[in-house]
Amino acid sequence: MADKTFNLQIISPTRIFFDGDAEMVEMKTTEGEIGILAGHIPLTAILEPGVIKIKQADGTKEAALHDGFVKITKNKVTILAESCEWPDEIDVNRANEAKQRAERRLKSGGPAVDALRAELALKKALTRIDLAGKYKR
Repeated sequence: MADKTFNLQIISPTRIFFDGDAEMVEMKTTEGEIGILAGHIPLTAILEPGVIKIKQADGTKEAALHDGFVKITKNKVTILAESCEWPDEIDVNRANEAKQRAERRLKSGGPAVDALRAELALKKALTRIDLAGKYKR
């Protein structure tokens, strides 16, 4: 019988966020949502801000994943992320402030506004707010 787990490693510039075995991982790429099981075909993809779900034998963990790349091989998934946060690490006040700033920039529509950057900032803020709200005690 084939092994049903694979090694998942999530690395950000400041730390190794996660390094362990997983049964499945789900994340958002520029091409859409992707779910990965052991034995997946080799693939490299660009990640978008969203919630990453890590399914292990003892349950599912979720984290806010902000941009990066994923490299998938038969028995290993490596994610190089701009940043990644567990729900209890998210500063909701700061995320709300970032959301408001991004919305103001998008609404102003001025020539000096980088709309793509503002949209990305808004996606990151909304991901943080949604995930933190889901796990609020």
